[in-house]
Amino acid sequence: MPANATVMARAHARSWRATYTGLLPDAVIDDVVASRPARIERWRTKLADSNQRGGSFVAQLDGRLVGFVFWGPAEGDDPDPDVGEVYAICLDPDALGRGIGRSLFDTAVSDIVAHRFREAVLWVVDTNQRARRFYEAAGWRPDGATKTEDRPGGRLQEVRYTRTFNPTIASQSIE
Repeated sequence: MPANATVMARAHARSWRATYTGLLPDAVIDDVVASRPARIERWRTKLADSNQRGGSFVAQLDGRLVGFVFWGPAEGDDPDPDVGEVYAICLDPDALGRGIGRSLFDTAVSDIVAHRFREAVLWVVDTNQRARRFYEAAGWRPDGATKTEDRPGGRLQEVRYTRTFNPTIASQSIE
């Protein structure tokens, strides 16, 4: 729902402050928080696009949005149409440790499988050990790919995680 974009951006900023303080330069975190207006518009557009092959889910606690997950086709220079990607999962710091993040993530993964992607990828900051343990507990594994993203105030070093769901699904037209 496009109306959720503003609340999602607020949760995203709170999550980044709580998650990455001490792991990333403060200037990188400040830039992510400051770019909230652009993120709101980008997410509003994604949420309004009924033609996209992907999805988003939100979690609420006591009537307020406390988390979300976005997924869709894998992005990159030469994406494989049979590979999905979890673009973002975010949880308000007040909602940590309640199983909400796991439920959101599992819902997104189930949706990726239902959309007949044979595998999926996601990127995680290399120093974010909590997130890495979270993904590994769900059966995801690093595949050796890395990327560096230059941001105002510093760099993000990321590692790619992958999970295969159905290796027999191939890119073909299904009638």
